[in-house]
Amino acid sequence: MRKPILLFWILFGLAYSVSAQDFHYSQFYAAPLYLNPALTGSTELSRVGVNYRKQWPGLDQDFNAYSAYFDHYSYDLKSGFGLAVNSFQETNFHINTSDISLSYAYNLQIAESWNFRLGTQVSAVRRSAALDNLVFGDQVDLFNRTISANTMDNIPDFEPYSYIDIAFGGLLTSESFWLGSAFHHINEPQLSFYPDDELGYLPIKWSVHGGWNFPLGANQYFGSKYDNMASVMANFKKQGAFQQFDIGTQLLYRSVISGISYRGIPGLRNMPNQDSIIFLLGLKLESGLVIGYSYDFMVSNIGTQTKGAHELSVRYQFLIGDPRYRNQRSRVLKCFDFMM
Repeated sequence: MRKPILLFWILFGLAYSVSAQDFHYSQFYAAPLYLNPALTGSTELSRVGVNYRKQWPGLDQDFNAYSAYFDHYSYDLKSGFGLAVNSFQETNFHINTSDISLSYAYNLQIAESWNFRLGTQVSAVRRSAALDNLVFGDQVDLFNRTISANTMDNIPDFEPYSYIDIAFGGLLTSESFWLGSAFHHINEPQLSFYPDDELGYLPIKWSVHGGWNFPLGANQYFGSKYDNMASVMANFKKQGAFQQFDIGTQLLYRSVISGISYRGIPGLRNMPNQDSIIFLLGLKLESGLVIGYSYDFMVSNIGTQTKGAHELSVRYQFLIGDPRYRNQRSRVLKCFDFMM
């Protein structure tokens, strides 16, 4: 009985909260266009990728997120261009938010090994729900143990609606260090199924993310040369009253990627922060294919019932254009070449 009650309150808050929060990927660098528009073209190659996240599979109904993206870097224009499609679904009330977005980022070299990228993103979003199973208090007859079909509450038609969403971001990079910030929903689009609801808007989300690479030397592996590397990274974001902090480390040894990170703000062990320890395992092939799997082990009060979250990412990086630029691979920032 506890699972349905827990699920109801989680979904009720997500469906009707006026300070709604965005979905979050644990492998946030594996969803670069979703994290920061300035990451468009950040590998200085062409890149195509997909992401899938299944959150809280221990509940009778859970949450699913799907993303697919493509971005390309033009050396002539010093610019990155990207296209992304995202879909976030809740399986009980069938709340579905889907979008298609276009991204652009310009790369400005400010010193010999320092670059600043400025990016923007415009998205067309579609939102729908099927809340026909909602039951209000005035519909329940406790004496006759029946449920009436009529209610005095003002129930909207829950017709699908669309809106435009705008984001921008910046990214400062060197050979081993990067620091970025992004602002999403700067136009604060209306998010309620009630057309006259002035409070039902999507608040601005801002985030700060960065990290540092530590080269660990190279080695020969099956005839190929691999650069071993360790990285530390962090991502803080705030949206309305909600805030979240991720910090972790990843290790690339030969072709194997491993990592561990922590999500949560110490001292604030409430449900929205979803305190978790995240375990990561991946594979980076010389062909440009990168595959990653992560599991969120929740250490919050609801972690046992929800059974955490599973996440999978796949991406392929390659070069389109003049073959003379193939030697530019040595300029690619290693963090965005394998980071998840």
